[in-house]
Amino acid sequence: MSKVTVFGAGAWGSTMAQVLSDAGNEVLLWGRSESVISEISTAHTNVKYLGSHILPDDIIATTSLDHAFAFSQMYVLAIPAQEIRATLEDWKARFPSDCTIVSTLKGIEIATQMRMTEVIEDVLGAHKIAIITGPNLADELVLRQPAGAVAAATSQVLADQIRELFRTPYYRVYTSTDVMGCELAGAIKSVIALAVGLSIGMGFGENTQAMLITRGLNEVARLCAAHGSDPLSAAGLAGMGDLVASCGSPLSRNRTFGEVIGRTGSMSAARAQMVKTVEGVASSSAVLEIAHRVGIEVPVIEAVADIVSEKLTPEAALQRLMEITTKAENFIR
Repeated sequence: MSKVTVFGAGAWGSTMAQVLSDAGNEVLLWGRSESVISEISTAHTNVKYLGSHILPDDIIATTSLDHAFAFSQMYVLAIPAQEIRATLEDWKARFPSDCTIVSTLKGIEIATQMRMTEVIEDVLGAHKIAIITGPNLADELVLRQPAGAVAAATSQVLADQIRELFRTPYYRVYTSTDVMGCELAGAIKSVIALAVGLSIGMGFGENTQAMLITRGLNEVARLCAAHGSDPLSAAGLAGMGDLVASCGSPLSRNRTFGEVIGRTGSMSAARAQMVKTVEGVASSSAVLEIAHRVGIEVPVIEAVADIVSEKLTPEAALQRLMEITTKAENFIR
């Protein structure tokens, strides 16, 4: 049994706290909202994010950073990706040099085009840093439905440690030492899910979705290969697995947001309907910049970036995609 602190009491942070508790760990969940933390402590619910679901009653909840950092030296981050740098800057002095940090964040920092582990290391310096990623929709995982994930770290020893930390009868965790590939795949899938949502909102069916998913996966693999990571990471749980869940489920924020844009042609209408973080919107321009930096063509990602920045309508973006010259299909070329 380990002591673990989870930072972030939204849907994902609360779900991670439950998984870690079910895995036999002592868990403290930190959040900013007094009302949310009080509810978790007293009623063991988080109605704002998880409806009437009952969380394990042994999860400790607090708004005290002093308590959160003193509780353990295993820190799981479940904070929105675009907020992580500023948050870590504020907390920098609190992290012990020998702590372990697990990122559950999927995204690319807009200003720097850094992956989340790169942001963590840039702010905090060298630490033991790992990620947990994969096809894990919070609304299903919190119901303890069977799911798979990847624990990735630069050392196999740390990856194995994180696998054991999270493993439960319903949460099957594999390991990887390809942190870059797993992170790139997890970030880019949000953009592809937006594309699929756009096509659904426009009234297109499974043929269109299959084309966008498959060609989107090709873009993920080529970006991984261009950065020196394993393109086959895109074919595993961190890539294809996450892509299938995000593109196929109406529970996916990115797909749902894309559907509203495709149906209305309006970013403002989509923002009005979605109050939760939609990482693909924030990450699309950063992912496109990463692709341009290494000379990789990513037409699906570029179409999404142009739509969310309101440079193109969904109709014009799809027409541009359909006019691109086709070549021999290859997984990484």
